Amino acid sequence: MNDLHEGFCGIVYTNVYTWPMKQLLPAQILQQIAQIQYMEPGKLCVIRQGTDGPYYNLQCREDGKTRTRYVPADQVALVAEHTANYQQFQNLVSQYATIIVEQTRAERAAGFKKKTSLSKSSSPKTRKSNN
Repeated sequence: MNDLHEGFCGIVYTNVYTWPMKQLLPAQILQQIAQIQYMEPGKLCVIRQGTDGPYYNLQCREDGKTRTRYVPADQVALVAEHTANYQQFQNLVSQYATIIVEQTRAERAAGFKKKTSLSKSSSPKTRKSNN
């Protein structure tokens, strides 16, 4: 029972964590997010071995509670794909947020440097008369 469960989770892990490691542009990340059509949060688990094979459920957190849903054998592969899609979505959103936060901070720091460098001139300011 454990060998099957570990092997199955290994398949999901491979699909989720082998995406290219190069830095994507925010627009590319948004395009990838838009291509995800189906997703399901949670973890697919073997609940027990039956005579016809394993029985699965999907566990996730909703409204602060752990929810468990039975997954029929004919839907296991599809639910596994949907949970992998959800993990990919979460990963992409995290990457997007990181890039945008870094850009925001860099622009704010650049703006702050420009403003402070203007006020620290070596020559005294003199007022020009209108005459």
